[in-house]
Formats: sequence, structure tokens, C-alpha cells
Amino acid sequence: MTLTDLHALREELTEMHLELPRNGLVTWTSGNISARMDGGMLIKPSGVTFADLTPESMVHTDLHARPLGAQLSPSSDTATHAYIYRHLPHVGGIVHTHSPYATAWAANAREIPCFLTAMADEFGGPIPCGGFAPIGGEEIGAEVVRILTGHRSPAVILQNHGVFTIGPTPRAALKAAVMCEDVARTSFLAAQLGAPLPLAPGDIDRLYDRYQGVYGQRPAPQGEHTS
Repeated sequence: MTLTDLHALREELTEMHLELPRNGLVTWTSGNISARMDGGMLIKPSGVTFADLTPESMVHTDLHARPLGAQLSPSSDTATHAYIYRHLPHVGGIVHTHSPYATAWAANAREIPCFLTAMADEFGGPIPCGGFAPIGGEEIGAEVVRILTGHRSPAVILQNHGVFTIGPTPRAALKAAVMCEDVARTSFLAAQLGAPLPLAPGDIDRLYDRYQGVYGQRPAPQGEHTS
């Protein structure tokens, strides 16, 4: 990665962090986003408010959570992110939040049921709930990897803690975090009204396949021109 590419990634990561408070996913200094890069990752510094983040403040560490060079101290979740990157090589970005509705489900140690077509589209079924793990080491990362290995959902909620989302890029993981809180809120409200009807597994599969394979803009097949 060139110095120009590294600076661009630092700028992008700083801008994406601002989306966390903008979407109501974090309070004060909680929550973080990381990006995989050659030889390690970039992650938010510990205890710095989102308004005070700069491209230069993003901390470069290796994939064992060791800072590379003289920098600010990295997030207390750095070992978690590093563990996930080491064990899930397809992951290029990770987001962690304590967004209120999703975390309310986590406080009850309950998965978020798949009541909604938007949830089937993005998550391919319920958002799973992992067990409790202590903060600061690799235990949370191990639980995230255990739950999400072989799972279609890019999101997991952890008992008594909060949300982790993954993606091929940091922006994809950010989208999953925003969507996770959105469906968690709607599912919570639906449960207050009565007994929401879960989607049938076959309908979930069809919705997921359509959204993942058809929805949105797709490049034209090679050799085919559009006008």
C-alpha cells in the first residue's frame, strides 16, 4: 500500500466513524470501525470523541493488536478486531456499536427474529446472539468468529454487550451495523403490538438470494454495451 493509499484509507475511516453518531449507533466515545490493510489494520484510538478524530489519529496495528510506531493508544477492542481478521480472511472491515435497540435484545440474550423482508435481504435470517465474553482480550473475537463462521448474517449481537458487524469492506460492515439497529428497533416495536409473524425459511432464502444477486446496479456482462 502506498503512502497515498494509506492516507486515503485514513480519511475514509475517519469519515465513516462520523456515521456512527449520525445514525444513533453510539454515545460519547463508544464504538469503533476498523479496516484491514497490508500487514495489519487501522482502528479508532481509545477514548477520543468522534468529533475529534482525524485521519492521523487512526491507529495502525498488526493483526496481533500491536501498535506499529509512535501513535495514540488503540481502541480497547483492538484485540477483538485483530482476532476476527486473523480467523476470517474474507473480512475487510469491522464495526462495533452499542446501538440501543440491538443491545436491548443482547441484554435479554435473544437473537433478533426475522420478521421483516429487509432483514431477510440483508442478514439472510435472524441476527444471532452470542454468549457473554470479557472485554479487552481475544475472547469477544473468538465468540464473534464462532457464531459467524458459516453464517449468512454479517452481524452478531453479544450477550450483555452490543453489536459486531463484518464485511468485505469497512463500508459494507457499516451498512450492516445501520441495518442491524433499524431492524432491531422495528422488531422490538412489533413485539410490543402483539405476536409478530416470522418469515418462513423458504421466503427468507428467496428474499436473500434476490437481494444479494439481483438488487442494485450491476456491471453489464463483458462485451455487452448499454445505451
